[in-house]
Amino acid sequence: MQSVLGLILGGGRGAHLFPLTKHRSVPAVPIAGKYRLIDIPISNCINSGINRIYVLTQYLSVSLHKHIAHTYKFDPFNRGFVEILAAQQTNETAGWYQGTADAVRQNLRYLQEDSAREFLVLSGDQLYRMDFRHLLGTHRDRQADVTIAVLPVTAERARDLGVVRVDGSLRIVGLVEKPATAEQLQPFRLPAGWLESQGIVSQGREYLANMGIYLFSRQVLFNLLQARPAAADFVREVFAESLATCRIQAYLFDDYWEDLGTVRAYHEANLALTGDQPPFDFHSPEGVIYTRMRHLPASRVSDAVAEQCLISDGCVIEAGAKLQRCIVGLRSRIGRNVTLRDTVMNGADRFETDAERAANRQRGVPDFGVGEGSVIERAILDKDCRIGRGVQIINRHRLQQADGPNYHIRDGIVVIPNSAVVPDGTVI
Repeated sequence: MQSVLGLILGGGRGAHLFPLTKHRSVPAVPIAGKYRLIDIPISNCINSGINRIYVLTQYLSVSLHKHIAHTYKFDPFNRGFVEILAAQQTNETAGWYQGTADAVRQNLRYLQEDSAREFLVLSGDQLYRMDFRHLLGTHRDRQADVTIAVLPVTAERARDLGVVRVDGSLRIVGLVEKPATAEQLQPFRLPAGWLESQGIVSQGREYLANMGIYLFSRQVLFNLLQARPAAADFVREVFAESLATCRIQAYLFDDYWEDLGTVRAYHEANLALTGDQPPFDFHSPEGVIYTRMRHLPASRVSDAVAEQCLISDGCVIEAGAKLQRCIVGLRSRIGRNVTLRDTVMNGADRFETDAERAANRQRGVPDFGVGEGSVIERAILDKDCRIGRGVQIINRHRLQQADGPNYHIRDGIVVIPNSAVVPDGTVI
């Protein structure tokens, strides 16, 4: 695996995750209370023996850079690194990355200077665990030019993803990105019993989705990008035009995988982690997910009730609080008699001192966290929120989309943005 160089795409504006991306890039968005999305692909690389990783960034990347710098430090006698390749003006280009292919092309110089035999291109907004050694084994055994990881999905899910068609040797012979109509989707439907022939139970899954995980042979990547100097996107402008001339292989994956590119997907994936048998475990013998080491105290829970919750370090939950199916992030404070249901609370970046809290109260500014007697349901509270006393965040008008002075509603989920203040007694 030392011959593989990892490239993690830092993402664009992440409009479908707004307002979680109002002040940060998609890979810097918190997940499961104490992690960030970027921890997933980096940890998968490290657990697979890939310890040379570039992260390509451009949009609101300061917090992402800071997290990576504080988290991923290798032995000085080890060749490993996790380094940032930020978008920059050069003699050849003065623009931002225009897409996945363009982002890699603008950094070809660094790839050419590296001795890597293969390049692994990953996304920074997915939740999954994969041993890339199996992917590399398939790539080399089939003598592939490019290998794309694919996942069996239902027709409903296929419409939000790219889907591929394969031949008997799992070579990709057709692909389409986000098919909008049944006519576009139909040619990619798997034959009856095909998945079972691969040792996989279909469970209504009739299509193979592109997971956004690509393994390139060294010279093939250079040739593809140099031959298409205007191509911005790998799928539409590189792979689709290279099916006849390149051997593009599929690697069949059948385990948990979620694309967290929308508010609904983000909310549902977080809450799924609170179950008695969660679909994804961050501390698994098959591969631990790493994150920044913090020296925080244990959480203090008074006479409160918590059912199916994940509670991170440094939290204070006061008497009478009732939590049902919630994520409670680092340094969260939850006041007396608060009710939280189906809520993701991302916590705070620092502790407030008693003097700060007293001064804020004199000015009518609530503390970090959730104030006494508040009721919050089906919501996301981003970092450093200040929710006052007696607040109700319940989407009382059952809106699907809306924007207010200190909140946004997406897919019926109320999102309180980073550092927002919700005064005492507010009803949303």
